[in-house]
Amino acid sequence: MFLIDTNRQGQVVTDAVVNQSIDNYLVNDLKLPGHGLMMYVNRPAVIVGINQNVTAEVDFHYLAKHDVQLVRRTSGGGAVYHDERNLIFEHIVNGDPQDGSQFGDYAGFAAPILKALAAMGVPDLAVSQKSNLVVGDKKFSGMTMFKNGDGYAAGGTIMYDLNVAAAHQALIPVSERRHRGVASNRVPITNLRQYLAPAYQNLDIQDFKTVLLQHIFEVDRLDEVETYHLSAHDWEIIDQRLAEKYQTDAWNYGANPGLRAYHRLTLAAGQLHVNYTRHAGELRSVALFGTVGTPAELLAITDQLTGQPATTAAVQAILQRPAVTAVLGADAVAPLTKILVEEA
Repeated sequence: MFLIDTNRQGQVVTDAVVNQSIDNYLVNDLKLPGHGLMMYVNRPAVIVGINQNVTAEVDFHYLAKHDVQLVRRTSGGGAVYHDERNLIFEHIVNGDPQDGSQFGDYAGFAAPILKALAAMGVPDLAVSQKSNLVVGDKKFSGMTMFKNGDGYAAGGTIMYDLNVAAAHQALIPVSERRHRGVASNRVPITNLRQYLAPAYQNLDIQDFKTVLLQHIFEVDRLDEVETYHLSAHDWEIIDQRLAEKYQTDAWNYGANPGLRAYHRLTLAAGQLHVNYTRHAGELRSVALFGTVGTPAELLAITDQLTGQPATTAAVQAILQRPAVTAVLGADAVAPLTKILVEEA
């Protein structure tokens, strides 16, 4: 196993959209043969699974107020909150690394992480429910995988000292969800800091990352580890993929199950994301979300729009209702009608 350095020109990258795209580049484009491991830190972000509906998972008002990124990954799994006190690890495998690695073997990919944490004093470590890493009965990591040809990525989080209160505020409680798509399964979580040996409890996140990697690779210094450093050419392609897909609102906000088209409107009341499917002259499904109104108010409006003819008369009749304009504002009528109406 070798180490993959995700720094850019010697600088640590904490943009969650960028970091999340690196594993896709390594699996889909670069295809380095063998078994690599990368580990990084994100600034505050909510990461949702490829098959999840963001309207069911995140509080958009909280994200906007606290400058929290929303990022869609290309693997499955549930929504998770990241911040600067949380590590993300990714095993990148291309071809046959001849070390026993197999796609779908969560326990196998968790093993070096758990072994290192145990050496650092964490007790009662295990893999639970196939892909959760736990200490006792509390989860500190959820693992996911994605595959392309004979390459794949297997990764997860390591909650060192995550702001758990912020995580609870950024993610919508189960009781308030209504959606299509794969739902997140909320389980008791814990940070690892309190379980570590005293020598490791007061490290900053970058020092914790370094020490953890030293234990994983069983070295005294990381310069003893075979390392692949992303080159300027690598970053050119990563930037291209970001512009094409991973950095777009259409991917991160709009790639929701059962909804095909996506637009974003800036209104006097706030940002409104518009996701819908139009078929045979009818609005088959509609989702409105963002920092306009409350989720319940927007859901009531989408319920009125869903199933209506995609005509100017039908759409405007709904958008001009006093209860609707009280939420969206009068300035939403014309642009939203243009988006939703077939002949616009």
